[in-house]
Amino acid sequence: MNMNRLINMGMRMLMRKGVSLAATKGKRPEDMTPEERAQSKNAQQTANKAQKGMRAARRFMR
Repeated sequence: MNMNRLINMGMRMLMRKGVSLAATKGKRPEDMTPEERAQSKNAQQTANKAQKGMRAARRFMR
């Protein structure tokens, strides 16, 4: 593999972890109230939709 692919793969892994950490605000689901859990789930779904949109945009721009 070339170095650019490895760097991009690592950055994507960090971005995914950061998005999930931001959505949960660093808390475990069992430590959250039901409202916080629902808000976290909604934030993660929104982030997943944004990631899918970015993938589609990258595919389109090739």
